[in-house]
Amino acid sequence: MSGHSKWANIKRTKMANDKVKGNVFSKLSRIITLAVLEGGGIVEPGNNVKLRLAIEKAHASNMPKDNIKKAIEKGSGPDKSQLKEIIYEAFAPYGVSMIIHGTTDNPNRTMSEIRNILEKHQGKLGSMGSVAYLFKKCGLIIFEKSEMNQDKILAIGDQLGAFDITEDDQKYYIYFPYEQLGHIKNILNDIKYDSAEIDFKPQTTIPLEEDEKIKRISELVNLLEDLDDVQKVFTNIA
Repeated sequence: MSGHSKWANIKRTKMANDKVKGNVFSKLSRIITLAVLEGGGIVEPGNNVKLRLAIEKAHASNMPKDNIKKAIEKGSGPDKSQLKEIIYEAFAPYGVSMIIHGTTDNPNRTMSEIRNILEKHQGKLGSMGSVAYLFKKCGLIIFEKSEMNQDKILAIGDQLGAFDITEDDQKYYIYFPYEQLGHIKNILNDIKYDSAEIDFKPQTTIPLEEDEKIKRISELVNLLEDLDDVQKVFTNIA
């Protein structure tokens, strides 16, 4: 079981800060609506895995029930939203590659906003397939160390078919095949977890230890993730 790097610790802090950002409910609403749209209008979380995970994430951020209800309604009915999932591939300074994951009802607008930010920070958009091969689409489930011990984590990892398990001072991170996301409830039963979501884990990484370089990439990631249409940016930094 491996530990986390300086960059991973920055990401962990950012995840905590993101929960209190002003636009967090807007982003959560989008992934709930999209889950309903992609689920063919199914609004019961028990029958729509993506919706269940999206609602769990919303609850973890203390999103009001009315907001969740409205987001679900936007994904069904005659006036349903035109939201679509988007994935852009990009190159950042210092040989860093990025997967930019988001939701939008206007891909041209979103691409333009992302391109402008990248170009202002010496990055650029890549073509389809230029970066994706460096990442593995998978599931990521996170547990609080205060709730679990290492033996239980290893047992859960085995049940999920995990290909990597990491840890930091506060949490365990289990990476497992994407196809298993829909079976988490059956595998874990009532075992409590912090969050479960889609992840893009780098297959090869770029070491980045210099504070100035880390700061520059962190600022770029923050600017991209501040866009309403961008849900999350994944990098191949070690």
